Amino acid sequence: MNAMDWSDLRIFLAIARERTLGAAARRVGMTQPTMGRRLRALETAAGHALFQRTATGFVLTDEGATVFDHAERIEHEALALQRSLAGRATQLEGPLRLTSSDWFGTHVLAPLLAEFAARHPQVGIELITDARFLSLSRREADLAFRIREFVEPDVVSRKLMHVRYAVYQRCGLPPPRRGDGAGATLLALDAGFAGTPDDSWLACTLPQARTGPRSNSRDVQARLCAHGAGLAVLPVMLGDRVAELERVDLGSEPPGRDTWLGYHRDLRRLPRLRTMVEFLVKRLAGDAVA
Repeated sequence: MNAMDWSDLRIFLAIARERTLGAAARRVGMTQPTMGRRLRALETAAGHALFQRTATGFVLTDEGATVFDHAERIEHEALALQRSLAGRATQLEGPLRLTSSDWFGTHVLAPLLAEFAARHPQVGIELITDARFLSLSRREADLAFRIREFVEPDVVSRKLMHVRYAVYQRCGLPPPRRGDGAGATLLALDAGFAGTPDDSWLACTLPQARTGPRSNSRDVQARLCAHGAGLAVLPVMLGDRVAELERVDLGSEPPGRDTWLGYHRDLRRLPRLRTMVEFLVKRLAGDAVA
């Protein structure tokens, strides 16, 4: 084996996880041609082809699988060192990356982050709204907000707030028929979110209603609803702020959702993270949003 540039292992891991150069390039912030050159250099240094190029993407060869196992262990140790050093910082300054769903980031976090930034201008806040759960152990995010409990053993978490949901329609439209919803149209989440409590509740409450346009975005659901495309179950912090929408009483209320925050335990003493968590908990913890 020739001399190996260990920084190329990060690129190798991204390609192995994403399975295409384009997706891997977006993950690590490089161009696709650069990714390709770095991969070829790593394979030359290793003396083996690490991937089989197929029509559906990059697949690890036997040698690639061996490199992957070792590269993950190297990554784990490097990130543990990075988190440990970051956790020893004493100044209220530096970058802080948060991740949440799109609607929660827009309607709950954004106003509070603006206030926090005004108070602490030396903290560089970055908010990533993504349906994917970004990894706290790999420092893809420092602080995450989810609608389910964290199960990772190295994550410190707590329930932040309870969010109420309601049924909405465009203002002025006749209410749907109770009991079966015949003639009504439901604006459901896309297939990736099928079976969520609010989606299931609406389908059971109005079993004869037809399904209209689907989306993976609560904001898109709200806009479709505002244009009269159908009924939508929305978080009240979103639905009540859309002037064209009104709540619909179907005799019962959709199930609410708890929101949890979490961060890696190695960062629990990081001043900027601790200050952010204390600020958000003070403003949001225990709230039943009405």
